[in-house]
Amino acid sequence: MKIDPAEYWRRTAQDGTIARWGHRARRKIVIWRCTILLARALKRGLDLGGALGALGLFSPIFLLTALLIKLEDRGPVFFCQQRVGAGGRLFGMWKFRSMIVNADRIKEQLLQDNQHGQAGVTFKMKNDPRVTKVGKWIRKLSIDEFPQFYNVLRGDMSLVGPRPPVPREVATYQASHLRRLRVKPGITCLWQIGGRADIDFAGQVRLDLQYIRSSSALFDLVILLKTLPAVIFGKGAY
Repeated sequence: MKIDPAEYWRRTAQDGTIARWGHRARRKIVIWRCTILLARALKRGLDLGGALGALGLFSPIFLLTALLIKLEDRGPVFFCQQRVGAGGRLFGMWKFRSMIVNADRIKEQLLQDNQHGQAGVTFKMKNDPRVTKVGKWIRKLSIDEFPQFYNVLRGDMSLVGPRPPVPREVATYQASHLRRLRVKPGITCLWQIGGRADIDFAGQVRLDLQYIRSSSALFDLVILLKTLPAVIFGKGAY
C-alpha cells in the first residue's frame, strides 16, 4: 500500500518523530561546538604554558645571543618581518637577526641560486652569503626562532602549526595552497622535524595539510617532543 507523502509527514509530526529528530540534531551540534571550544582552549593553554616556560628557561641563551650579534657587526639584535597568519591576517614575526643588515636588498641578486628552483614559491639557499658568522650557528640550532615565543604569547602564532609565509609567497599560491592559512602558523611543524629546508614547497604543503587534518593537543605534544632532536642534529638547517 502506497502512503501519501503529505499524510506520512502529518503522522510523524503528530507522534513527535520530527521533534525527536530536531532534538537529537541540536544536541549533536551543541556537543560538536563544545568539543571544538575545548580543543581550542587546550591548544591555547599549551601555547601559553610552553611559551612562558621557554622564555624563562632560555633567557640566558637570549642574552648571550643578543650580545654575540651586537658584537659581530653592531647592527640590530632583532629582525621583524611581515608574515601572513590565519585567515590571511598580516603580523610582524620576530627573529634574532642572522643576516647582514641589507639582506633583503641583496636577495633579488641571489634568486638564481634558490635551492627550491628559480621560480620556487619559497627561497632557500645553502651557504647564503648574507648569513653572518653568528647567524650560521643560531640558524643551525634554531635559536634565531626563539623570539617567536613572544608572537605565541600575543596570539599571532602557535607553538605548532604551518610556518608563516611572507606576502610575496602567498601572492604566488594556488587555491589549494591557501588551505595552509586556515590555522594559526607555528614555530615548529611536521616538515620542520622531517627535513626542514631540504623539503620542497610541494612537500611542505602536503605535510601542513596533513597536520591540519590531524590537529590535536596530543599531536602537538608529539611534534614538540620530536622538535628537540631535529634541532640538535640540524638536518636541513640552513
